[in-house]
Amino acid sequence: MKTPEKENMKPCGATFGSMERVRFLILFLLLATGFCLPRYDTAIRPGPPKPCKNSVVVTHTGYTLSYNKTWHLADWVAYNLTAMETVPVVKRCNRFVPDPMLAAFTMSTDDYKNSGYDMGHLAAAADMCYSAATMTESFYLSNIAPQVPGFNRGIWKRLEEQVRCWSVGCSAVYVVTGPVFTKGMPAIGHGRIAVPASFYKVIADYREPGAKGIGFIMPNRNVKEPLQHFAVTIDSVERATGIDFFYQWPGGLQRQIESKVDVKRWIWVKTESQ
Repeated sequence: MKTPEKENMKPCGATFGSMERVRFLILFLLLATGFCLPRYDTAIRPGPPKPCKNSVVVTHTGYTLSYNKTWHLADWVAYNLTAMETVPVVKRCNRFVPDPMLAAFTMSTDDYKNSGYDMGHLAAAADMCYSAATMTESFYLSNIAPQVPGFNRGIWKRLEEQVRCWSVGCSAVYVVTGPVFTKGMPAIGHGRIAVPASFYKVIADYREPGAKGIGFIMPNRNVKEPLQHFAVTIDSVERATGIDFFYQWPGGLQRQIESKVDVKRWIWVKTESQ
């Protein structure tokens, strides 16, 4: 069995691939032309999903998560991602540590040793490279889940890169991500960490007018299909997970974003992983 490898070892600020160049080009053009990124009405800005049963909600600098005490994984990790937050300020730290706000629950990197699974990020480390605190938090074990190496370094990474592109094109997006829990999941390590068969991610562009949403459910295995193949409505992700993602929004806006998905309304950029 392979030992788990750290996801995407490239330091956050060291070199830049095609995705980083796209983001910097867009930001440069916005600043050079004097274009101001739109301000958002904080009254409609999304907040974290509803807390899940048998879970503990903790809030860190960069994200909020709901930790499931049964499966020993996060139900969801939620955060706002702005265009400027995708610009690397600090390097990737690559230091996995227990979550200090969940000290009552046993978490250890030993659970992943010789398991054959990567320690896959839920909130991507590259989404948290705008400060030392957020980078450190991204490596808390509460933000980590067992992922098949080909999945973690393949389509999951491509989706993370695509979301960062959308945060630049939309000026900001709200992201919620996590595993899809099902009965009978296998577990690894002394901590009995569940191994999900699939993972989800939902993204909301909450600008008005033209607010939109998109969801993804992806199998935890090495897949070669394009990202669009896994696009679903946010309502579909809610049915698969039992999570109410945007319950704080007005009903009309919630239905608008969650009930339909049109992949043509999203700009798809070829990522450096492709």
